Amino acid sequence: MAMVCLTDFEEYANAHLSKATWDYYAAGADECCTRDDNLLAYKRIRLRPRILRDVSVSDTRTTVQGKEISFPVGIAPTAFHCLAWHEGEVATARATEGLNTCYITSTYSTCSVEEIVAAAPSGYRWFQLYVYRERKLSEQLVHRVEALGYKALVLTVDVPYTGKRRNDIRNQFRLPPHLKVKNFEGVFEQETSVPEEYGIPANTLDPSISWKDIYWLQSITCLPIIIKGILTKEDAELAVEHGVQGIIVSNHGGRQLDGGPASIDALAEIVDTVAGRIEVYVDGGIRTGSDVLKALALGAKCVFIGRPAVWGLAYKGEEGVREVLQILNDEFRLSMALSGCRNVAEISRNLVQFSKL
Repeated sequence: MAMVCLTDFEEYANAHLSKATWDYYAAGADECCTRDDNLLAYKRIRLRPRILRDVSVSDTRTTVQGKEISFPVGIAPTAFHCLAWHEGEVATARATEGLNTCYITSTYSTCSVEEIVAAAPSGYRWFQLYVYRERKLSEQLVHRVEALGYKALVLTVDVPYTGKRRNDIRNQFRLPPHLKVKNFEGVFEQETSVPEEYGIPANTLDPSISWKDIYWLQSITCLPIIIKGILTKEDAELAVEHGVQGIIVSNHGGRQLDGGPASIDALAEIVDTVAGRIEVYVDGGIRTGSDVLKALALGAKCVFIGRPAVWGLAYKGEEGVREVLQILNDEFRLSMALSGCRNVAEISRNLVQFSKL
């Protein structure tokens, strides 16, 4: 069967992954309202195409943090890629390297940061970081990825505690014995009596994380710091005041607080507040090239996809991730042209309106 759109990959993954694995990737918090609204919110946005604009030549390139990428879609940090494909994050890294876009590697990878770099040495990568009760764990990871040539740190700030994902609880989700959170291999092995949560001991994350930890992180690294998980203009302003280099507008794929806004609905107020002082990105709910166009029209510099990358892995590993990205690239280029835009600089808020339905 030809894979024509991202839904085809979703259906394949649903049919071929184990129930527990599918449920883990698909999970939202509580009633999944925010997870589902991430998708529905894009359908409420309408495009206002301009015509007779000579779109015979188009260019999808953009820059993130000063680095040119081939099109404004990167891979969001998602955990446990080896659940979907035996090569896991190594395959994801090779796919993004091949298409010259950005891959945000998750702390919760089933391949180590070293293995990922070895597999795709010229790939453009950021590293997603959590702050742990034991600060040394976070600090050691920062120094490892800095030495390996990762180009930015993406600090996830919306997980002081893990959201309630009902199917994971019902399934008693655990990593299978042959898989580990490879970046922590050997760190927790002596603590076998402690309950496990997503591959590491429960209560390892630090719920006391606050804005002062941004200064702490700046004190231990020279890498740009991008905050992932901001949904309000108030926090966007604080992020700028604390000297970070970027924001990812994100609700964690609807996996944390149920009842919050869809990411795309929070984007415009954050873009307006930041007013060009730092770059703003968005993740959550992107399934088509026109979704990418809508996000850029509302001010995102780049979008990041999570679950679709995992579906691509489940389909055909590296090749599957490449296909997912290529479909989005092709659809984005077509949507741009049909809207009268020849390059990303021509995409503006005049291109969108919100449906009255």
